[in-house]
Amino acid sequence: MITTDQLNKKYGIPNETGAGYLTAITLPYPMYTSWSNEKVTRIQCHKLIADKLLAVFNDILSVYGTAKIHELGIDRYGGCFNYRLMRGSATTLSRHSWGTAIDLDPTRNLLKETSRTARFARPEYKQMIDIFYKHGFLGLGREKNYDWMHFEIAS
Repeated sequence: MITTDQLNKKYGIPNETGAGYLTAITLPYPMYTSWSNEKVTRIQCHKLIADKLLAVFNDILSVYGTAKIHELGIDRYGGCFNYRLMRGSATTLSRHSWGTAIDLDPTRNLLKETSRTARFARPEYKQMIDIFYKHGFLGLGREKNYDWMHFEIAS
């Protein structure tokens, strides 16, 4: 996993607004916010990962199709850029502060859930997780067996 120092060197020092390093990508299929069910067609992420993240979503669409994506909740958006501390830390910024991480379907993949109960730990999501890895991301579910909603750039 990439360290905070490595993030700062490669992606810069984050700030509250994302000024200077964020860009918007247009999603190849609509997503819906988990907290309000609002339709999302564009998301903000770090400009250095934009092409990779877009490739992830294009591959997910190609493998699953829109109907299956919706059925599985892969279109449930939990956020990408969010300048904040890592949950449980008093000093370390979350990877979301750089816009280099994304959460999907957080209501059915809770932070402390393990593979016993997290939705994304089920076999039907293996291809989705493999796609993230193919494009240079890793998932905390696969790596640490918690926070199955969370995918972040690996380097």
